[in-house]
Amino acid sequence: MYGRYMLVGVVLLLSGCWGVALNRGHYMLMIVSIELILLAAFFLFLINSIEKDLLIEQIFTIMGLTIAAAESAIGLAIMIAYYRIRGTIILKSFGSLRG
Repeated sequence: MYGRYMLVGVVLLLSGCWGVALNRGHYMLMIVSIELILLAAFFLFLINSIEKDLLIEQIFTIMGLTIAAAESAIGLAIMIAYYRIRGTIILKSFGSLRG
């Protein structure tokens, strides 16, 4: 019954992995692809919890999505701050962020 949803989750996971593999030079697309991978993993986890009727896995999924959204917001804020300082976003020049 949940086979279609599992297929959607696997397709999302593979497209996220494909996005990370292809966009290694573009930082913004890498962040979006990583978020897609996290979304797919939590979606598969949620489908599994609905199938087994466990509430704790659903709570874990909601907490994980919240943490993933906060992580993405912090990464975007760092990228915007770096762009304001340097004027460009090139992945090779991120080594200058080290203290």
